[in-house]
Amino acid sequence: MLQTIKNWTLPIALIIGIIAYPWVSRLIILAPYIIFIMLFITFCRLSPRDIHIRPAHIWLLLIQLIGCWLIYGIVSLYHPIVAQGAFICVLAPTAISAAVITGMLGGNVAFLTSYLLVCNIGVAIAAPLFFPFIGPHAEMSFVEAFFYICKKIGPVLLLPLLLAWIAQYYIPKVTKAIANFPSLSFYLWAIALTIVTGNTVKFLVEQENPNYKVEISLAVIALIICAAQFLLGRRIGKHYGDPVSCGQGLGQKNTILAIWMAQTYLNPISSVAPAAYVLWQNCINSYQLWRKGRKKMG
Repeated sequence: MLQTIKNWTLPIALIIGIIAYPWVSRLIILAPYIIFIMLFITFCRLSPRDIHIRPAHIWLLLIQLIGCWLIYGIVSLYHPIVAQGAFICVLAPTAISAAVITGMLGGNVAFLTSYLLVCNIGVAIAAPLFFPFIGPHAEMSFVEAFFYICKKIGPVLLLPLLLAWIAQYYIPKVTKAIANFPSLSFYLWAIALTIVTGNTVKFLVEQENPNYKVEISLAVIALIICAAQFLLGRRIGKHYGDPVSCGQGLGQKNTILAIWMAQTYLNPISSVAPAAYVLWQNCINSYQLWRKGRKKMG
């Protein structure tokens, strides 16, 4: 019964966000706090002794940090807002749930968990440097925009890690108890997904001059980038003997964080791309799990 509820949680969260957007969109102020708690719970299960940086981690992070600019430069020739959506789909850090899917697919959970840490630190440092160049911060200087974004993103991504490790040292029993309830992160994620979906729908419905061509383009570019990142990650992983973990590390994104960052620091319409990415990555994960199940049955 519980597994059935989990299987339907994603579509239910999306449906509620779409239908009840006038109300749930008002809760968008809670999004960074929910992301913070989700990361804290995740890092409570991650000891500093478990962190092992591998060459594949470096390659995956470089693809994110350099690839986001390459794709932005190419897509900006078509449309600047679509380029912003493409940019955030590549830059966004790995999803917290990626470790779970990696384990179900037979990948290396320890590798993926280490990359979750590497990726979040990398994005926390890079985002304040990157966003002033492409976001609507015309009234700010680069330095002002950098420190403004740093002040907002740093605590969301880095403070949960520091607090989790401090708690592991001083109150290990408490952190162990928190780590034993991974489902809490899952349901918090569903709440956050409902809120950011509602906020995206509210913006789309209330925009004065809707451009459906741009919005469809954002959904299409998200599909292309999603498939490309899963495939590229698996290709790199084959070289290091772990295609599953690398594929999930590069392809499965923290879309809740990506939508929030797009709505906060870029043109809000660009959040359609990471919102669509939610659907595409879950389709790919469902297909992978289906294939895995067929192989077991065979």
